[in-house]
Amino acid sequence: MRYLLADPNLTHRSPGEEFARAVAADRGRPVTVRLAVSLPTTFPLAAHRPRYTVRHLLKTATVVDETVRFVAEPPAPDGPQASGDRYGATPEARFSPRLAEAKLTELSASVPLPAGLVDDPALLAAFVDHRVVVRLCTVENEVFLHGSPDGAVTGLLRLPGLRRRAAPGALGAEVVRAAARVEEMGGSCDGIVVHPDRYWELVHDGLLGRLAEAGVRVSRTRMIVPDLLLFGDFRAAVTLVEPGVSTLSLHPGAGPDGADLVTAALPVGLAVHLPQHFLLLDRQ
Repeated sequence: MRYLLADPNLTHRSPGEEFARAVAADRGRPVTVRLAVSLPTTFPLAAHRPRYTVRHLLKTATVVDETVRFVAEPPAPDGPQASGDRYGATPEARFSPRLAEAKLTELSASVPLPAGLVDDPALLAAFVDHRVVVRLCTVENEVFLHGSPDGAVTGLLRLPGLRRRAAPGALGAEVVRAAARVEEMGGSCDGIVVHPDRYWELVHDGLLGRLAEAGVRVSRTRMIVPDLLLFGDFRAAVTLVEPGVSTLSLHPGAGPDGADLVTAALPVGLAVHLPQHFLLLDRQ
């Protein structure tokens, strides 16, 4: 059975609380609750600690269609890779604007529930808000970086035109060079995606605070290997397109050993305007 939100703006209740109310109202049957929100934005602990996901680096557009047109500007194959000191000598002077399409795909994460959890609405709500939603955030990071199985989203680590740079030197010096190199294409380095190993190196070396002062957000995720760091002008280069809706579903007995299963899902897409505004730093 499907339920619409009783609290459409989630003013008084969390997504987990809305879900628990629906489960209690239709005990023992499949339930799907439609939420007028993108679930990865609701993770409660994000309000109290500055841990950015890949989503946090992107600008977002709300869409209603499953296919979205946008303008992409690929570089000229024989264009310069570094900028001169006149506009005509810049790479963007030879970019070739064209219309492209971004398609939405559904992301989902399913988690088996302990026996008896559906009979405790408060505990079920907390589990959904804190443990189910965070799994969906991890799936989203994976898809944004590596792409979706259906090919609708091309991961940022697999973009055609993605520039690469070997980084054998000290981490701080290589970060400085990579950030500056992003800007050779006319952008401004505003984000970096790193593995936690590299993130905490940046903390230890005092670089994280200086990057923040320069307006650079650093997203840490296990969905990128430790030896790769993705630099980019994320907000100019990519738009996250989404309807701003999600679902939470209960599938009684569908999990391992007959456990109840809860699934969190939402549709998303990526419109990649400027793949050349990304640089992949390789420390191998």
